[in-house]
Amino acid sequence: MVKHFDHMTVVVSDLEAAKGFFGLLGFEHDQSVVISGETFSNYMGVPGITAEHVTLVLSGAVPRCEIQLLRYRSPDAVTNPLIEDLHAIGYNHICFAVESLEDELARLRAAGVETRTEMLNFHGRKLVFLRGPEGITVELAERYVESAAASEVTPNQD
Repeated sequence: MVKHFDHMTVVVSDLEAAKGFFGLLGFEHDQSVVISGETFSNYMGVPGITAEHVTLVLSGAVPRCEIQLLRYRSPDAVTNPLIEDLHAIGYNHICFAVESLEDELARLRAAGVETRTEMLNFHGRKLVFLRGPEGITVELAERYVESAAASEVTPNQD
């Protein structure tokens, strides 16, 4: 049985930009290593892998929550032309809970983070999609009703 979320790994071409984005969300650098060799090639299913592996940790989160960044040195990373297409099968988005979505949006927008959507009220939460590193979708959610019975869908006006 699963105990809790542990980490998500994102393949990036620009490590500094990705660290900056997740840093704005409260993630701090924990460690960096280079992974390579047969063990990692077999585990990842990527022949000849050599990649920078950076672990970011969400400050103060219990249990521990990580974002791991991979920047391939070899082989070249493959661009996913459907990364921003939210109706493509597979990975869709990751969501982080926040205390005040309005405050977070103001802070993030001031730092240049782009939103993909306007704020939405849905199932007792305020939600918004952000454009993350390499076009991944990151969602922020502020829960304002503890009941899962709430089912309204209304756009917010910022």
